[in-house]
Amino acid sequence: MVKLNRKIIQILAAVLQNGYFKGFLEGRIFTGQSKKICVPGLNCYSCPGALGSCPIGSLQAVIGSFKYHVSLYIAGFLTLFGVTLGRAVCGWLCPFGLVQEFLYKIPTKKFKVKGHFAKLKYLKYVILVVFVILLPMLLTNEFGIAPPYFCQYICPVGTLEGGIPLVLMNDSLKQAIGWLFTWKMGLLTLTIIGTTLVYRGFCRFICPLGAIYAFFNKISFYRFEMDKSACTSCKACNRSCKMDIDVMNSPNDHECIRCNDCIKACPTKAIKSKFSL
Repeated sequence: MVKLNRKIIQILAAVLQNGYFKGFLEGRIFTGQSKKICVPGLNCYSCPGALGSCPIGSLQAVIGSFKYHVSLYIAGFLTLFGVTLGRAVCGWLCPFGLVQEFLYKIPTKKFKVKGHFAKLKYLKYVILVVFVILLPMLLTNEFGIAPPYFCQYICPVGTLEGGIPLVLMNDSLKQAIGWLFTWKMGLLTLTIIGTTLVYRGFCRFICPLGAIYAFFNKISFYRFEMDKSACTSCKACNRSCKMDIDVMNSPNDHECIRCNDCIKACPTKAIKSKFSL
């Protein structure tokens, strides 16, 4: 995987997950059989081009339904990708991860996340537990059904990929715009601004899918290994890491998205990536 061009893989993954181009032209959502299958990254079900379902949206829908409280399919799907790749999914296969990386290229002042601000990374775990699991489980309507709280009230991906294209293409939706769309546009704007200042800010602080994959990072088959005998403690790997990880001491940190920048920066080739049990 080290020799692969990550940006090309990211673009191909985004195109494959949103390959229903007719949907963008007609302003309608694809409803074919492939929508029953989850995609590995955060990609909105309501995106006109989406060929699959977002695992976070699917997880909320199942938890918040009146018939089911857990889906073995979704749990198995997330576990499969988590155990196999860990957060390499975030670094290689997530369309919104690619969007964030393009936004970060906008020439603005950049900030490292250090000190007390680094603790904001735990916010995504709170969002996962509260908005993705507990609220859909506990706050239901009179029919025993709960809305997808994270998708409906927080997720900027749905606004960017689904809300904006659908509103632009449907006059009826334009007339129905209310406070919720305005709220979501505000969150999207803050996300865009934040991502131009902090590398993958949404991934670090907000994304519940990243939080799930983070649990598997230290045990995933695809992992990084540090050859201590070759390491000279120059810390070139740490300086190259845009996720602000201490690569030298924790190459499989929960926040690592396997971008391979540290491998390229190491002058002694002490860091290697491989699939291992």
